[in-house]
Amino acid sequence: MSNLYPENWSDISTAIKQKAKWRCQKCGLKCIAPGEDTSKLSLSKRRVYTLQVHHWNRDPRDNRPENLIALCSACHLEYHRGGKSSVSPVQLSLWLEI
Repeated sequence: MSNLYPENWSDISTAIKQKAKWRCQKCGLKCIAPGEDTSKLSLSKRRVYTLQVHHWNRDPRDNRPENLIALCSACHLEYHRGGKSSVSPVQLSLWLEI
């Protein structure tokens, strides 16, 4: 993660995900919440159901709630591929493979 993110990014992103009730705010996919049993899901399925937080203005220092949205990994990647981010699709897809 870039050093442009604040030290409390984990708390900020968790709050955004909780507010979204662990659902993608674009497609509505129900994603994995903390504590859910994922033992029956393959690694690739866990990636599909991972909720991420996207910065609308592409600035990881701007963590105002109105600048953040909870997205499933597929919708997040779609935004980045659409040129709406400073992270290249290749970088994001590599991150999603971790």
